[in-house]
Amino acid sequence: MYIPSGPLYGPYTQSIMDADAPTLRALLARRDLKLSLAGDDLDPQALDRGIRWVHSSDLADPTPFLSEGLVLLTTGTQFPQGDDADAAAVYRSYVHRLATRGVVGLGFGTEVVRAGIPPALVDACRDERMPLFEVPYRTPFIAVARANAEAIAAEAYARRSWALAAQRAIALAALRPDGLDATVAELAKQLDTWVGMFDAAGELSREHPAGGLGAETAAALQREVTGVLHRGARAGSSLHIGETPFSLQTLGRGGHLRGVIAIAAGDLDQEGRVVVTAVIAMAGLALEQQQGLGRARSALRAGLVQSLLTGDPALARRTSRELWGPLPSAPVVVGVTDAAAARVDGIAELLELWADERRGALFFGRGEDGLVMVVPQGDRSSVDELVARFEVRVGLSDPTGYDGFAAALGQARVARDRGIGPVTEFAEVARAGVLSALTDEARALARAELAPLYDHDAAQGTHLVETLKVWLDEDCSHEATAQALGVHRHTVRTRLALIERVLGRDLSSFATRAELWAALRALDASV
Repeated sequence: MYIPSGPLYGPYTQSIMDADAPTLRALLARRDLKLSLAGDDLDPQALDRGIRWVHSSDLADPTPFLSEGLVLLTTGTQFPQGDDADAAAVYRSYVHRLATRGVVGLGFGTEVVRAGIPPALVDACRDERMPLFEVPYRTPFIAVARANAEAIAAEAYARRSWALAAQRAIALAALRPDGLDATVAELAKQLDTWVGMFDAAGELSREHPAGGLGAETAAALQREVTGVLHRGARAGSSLHIGETPFSLQTLGRGGHLRGVIAIAAGDLDQEGRVVVTAVIAMAGLALEQQQGLGRARSALRAGLVQSLLTGDPALARRTSRELWGPLPSAPVVVGVTDAAAARVDGIAELLELWADERRGALFFGRGEDGLVMVVPQGDRSSVDELVARFEVRVGLSDPTGYDGFAAALGQARVARDRGIGPVTEFAEVARAGVLSALTDEARALARAELAPLYDHDAAQGTHLVETLKVWLDEDCSHEATAQALGVHRHTVRTRLALIERVLGRDLSSFATRAELWAALRALDASV
């Protein structure tokens, strides 16, 4: 377990932190106990397992009263006195039960019942890879248990001291001008591992040490973080990417996450969690402060969008050049996202990052019903990356100059609302014609306009709707209509006169003809 040292720690605290951890190796190293390991062919790692407690028992089967991580001490009164095969079986069964229960070591008190450790017990422990050590007659079992208890207490005190010192170091780091970055760096130093902070868009904004993750691991971690942000719930989680464990902690309120802190470590102990919690709190406060600045930037960008809508880009050009770099060079394409975007703040943060990286290739701001984007003609990479990252739809205008910005934004809205894919260009929608944009309200009006003709045909068995449709399609030619319907031209005249009486409209008016033609087309489109 890593415990950092440095100038923040006094000599007394440092001496406590240098105390041996409660392991069997440390217990055997205590000279005052005079313990000695039986056998020299044991796996060295077996001696480095942590000891949770030391217990003594001479029961033939003490396992119902034991828990894993214990060292058991015994005088051997429960064992048979002989060394025959039956006795060896008893030893093997005894040690096997201890190993299965999770006991990490066995101490045998000599000169109480036996002059030494029974060879059969040595063999049984070797077969089970169980560390076996001798406790001499002059060393009380209580002294061994007390020594381990002191080691546990010393480690706990060292961890608490470390946690307090780490929180102090992190608090001091937060006071620096680059407080958020310094805080993340200090956490990485204190935990002696990689720490990264992802923003609300899922982008890695800070990491220490820089480049500490491989490309594949970093990409996989970013996908996991993006999933956490998509869910929008405040939570902590643990995962493995390959052989590397990670802990993820969200920043911000549920439904308004501001980012994620990722730590290249598995489950932390209580003190480690306390330190991370302090960082989460400080980072959250810093991000809330940044959010206020972000709102001001967002309001300014929205104002520049309104300035562009006036057709005079001078103010927007000057302001953008001073703060974010030049506006994209004309001709430009204007895009607008759908108003129902679930994470507008996250999208805006990502666009802010891209706008800084791609100076002169992207401008954006909030519009009345979505985020407005301006990109150079022929370079819609920012738009494509945006829809690949977020579940949004974007409409794009035809190329335009800034003097046509308002009309281009209108085109982008039409493309967004009429499109069926994630990105729709206005040219695609325009090819469908004006009538394709008729709404349900327009179709309702068309049905009301033509209802008298449909009702007359149904009640009288006439063909007024069909006659009107053919007559309008034939450019209002009586002769062509008669041929198309297979009737006499006088019949056509008679039907048209009846249509005028039923509708109360003058068919000689171009406006009336155009409105009736549009109504018929609107109803055809709804079928």
